[in-house]
Amino acid sequence: MCGIVGYTGSKPVAPILLECLSKLEYRGYDSAGIAVLEEKEIEVRKKVGRLSELQKVIEEKPVCGFMGIGHTRWATHGKPSDLNSHPHTDGKRDFAVVHNGIIENYIAIKEWLQGQGYVFQSETDTEVVPHLLRHYYKGDLKKAVQEVITKLRGSYALAVVYEGEPDKIVVARQDSPLVIGLGEEEYFIASDIPAFLNYTKKALIMEDGEIGVITKDGVTIYNSENQKIEKEIMEVRWDAKAAEKGGYEHFMLKEIHEQPKALRDTMICRLAEGASSVELKEITMAVESIKKLNKVFIVACGTAYHAGVVGKYLIEDLVRLPVEVDVASEFRYRNPIMGENDLMIVVSQSGETADTLAALREAKRRGTRVIAITNVVGSSVSREADDVLYTWAGPEIAVASTKAYLTQILSMYMIALRLAEVRNTLPADKIAAIIDALRTLPSQVEEVLDKEEEIREIAKRFANHEDLFFLGRGLDYAVAMEGSLKLKEISYIHSEAYAAGELKHGTLALIEKDIPVIALATQKDVFEKTLSNIKEVKAREAQVLAVVSEDDAEEMAKSVDAVFTIPNCLDILKPVLSILPLQLLSYYVAKERGCDIDKPRNLAKSVTVE
Repeated sequence: MCGIVGYTGSKPVAPILLECLSKLEYRGYDSAGIAVLEEKEIEVRKKVGRLSELQKVIEEKPVCGFMGIGHTRWATHGKPSDLNSHPHTDGKRDFAVVHNGIIENYIAIKEWLQGQGYVFQSETDTEVVPHLLRHYYKGDLKKAVQEVITKLRGSYALAVVYEGEPDKIVVARQDSPLVIGLGEEEYFIASDIPAFLNYTKKALIMEDGEIGVITKDGVTIYNSENQKIEKEIMEVRWDAKAAEKGGYEHFMLKEIHEQPKALRDTMICRLAEGASSVELKEITMAVESIKKLNKVFIVACGTAYHAGVVGKYLIEDLVRLPVEVDVASEFRYRNPIMGENDLMIVVSQSGETADTLAALREAKRRGTRVIAITNVVGSSVSREADDVLYTWAGPEIAVASTKAYLTQILSMYMIALRLAEVRNTLPADKIAAIIDALRTLPSQVEEVLDKEEEIREIAKRFANHEDLFFLGRGLDYAVAMEGSLKLKEISYIHSEAYAAGELKHGTLALIEKDIPVIALATQKDVFEKTLSNIKEVKAREAQVLAVVSEDDAEEMAKSVDAVFTIPNCLDILKPVLSILPLQLLSYYVAKERGCDIDKPRNLAKSVTVE
């Protein structure tokens, strides 16, 4: 969840490290620091708080040099503090290390090192690494790193510098993302590509078990057998401006308004104009294997999990296959019953989510085929899955996901339609009708976003409450879960989503005068039942905002305090439209409350630790 950067070249390093770290602020952090090679000595500057605090420290005590490493830390082991901030050094400050991940056996290593006379300054797991480097260094930094990582159990992306070899940075990766940027006579390292996009669009993606040696003259990569390897250079398709705010006050609002484009880009070539079937060349699963499927597992975390819940409804409805949707952190520990005639779909915006990766690997170990839905080309999930369906949403910077979620849902529609076509569970004319309706969704999303001002006004009424409830049935319940999460993430209001039919089984005890309730009622087959549930909360004097289709607005308005309408479309497609007012509501409620919308407290964009 931390951000790692590094640079070597002919330019002053400190401003570059700070700029690169600023591009990773979306990942979430509570402290920052840099280590610079200055005339064969390592100078460290680090500070708890935002990058602006680190900037002040550097201005007060400048560092000069042309090579260094930097870090933004999200606390796991030890509270946020100056001492616990990265980079960490050995006792003599000869070695400096930045680390993303968790070293699971650090306590045993620390106790052994203390027995050898090493003294620790921090509460972190990371500090064992520079002390191990000191212990095992025998004149070759790369060999020392190779020796050290054999002692570590857990996940890591490591970047190491040593004052005795001031011309190189050594990096290593295991279960945490790490990329190398290839510039003109300058080289970068980072935990994510946006860090160095202002300088280069050429990147090498590090794989698990690999070690890299970076100097101002070039990059050498070694595999786990210590053999030099040639890696394919990836050309980044999007530019640095795609990761800028573009005139919007926050990235989240910008990304909400980018959703029509994200949908169109994800559809392109897959739902071609005039085509009556989905073209998914990325999914190479044999027709006979699809026909033999017994069950589908959808595994993800957070917002991606909620996209999976929508996927469960779609696949069971259209394909008539049983679907289990699971939180990845639970799935990986529950000894699931699965085999070669099952299919797993994993969903991860970053493609680096630790629990989701572990679930993917468990499925493959059991012989189950895996399809990945991800937004990041070259990510761990994309490399390890059997098939990959990319969501062409572009870079998503705000911690609270919006456009990635919508494209994940779209991917679920396309996979469901492909499976239905092969298994012959849906008539060809119905498949064609759904595809036609999918193509109209981007323009309908624009219609909803054009009514943003309505939601802004409603947000003012809800912003001062500390509790809020979402209700829905079927697909509306799936969307309610995501709407509730968005509100919690960025406004810090306690929010819960409930299946509307469960009200009388306990939830009604929480409904009191004026408490806000967001009720989704877009599904025709359960509209009347949902309306009855709404009347139950209105009888307890709750204030209700209902999200309905245009056809049902007049009837719903008789029973609630406010109505927000979405365009009429096929019921099965309404989750794409009904989530939009909930995203906007979360944004404007958080804005009214003065919250840090793009970087909510305690959260990070890419969760690469358990």
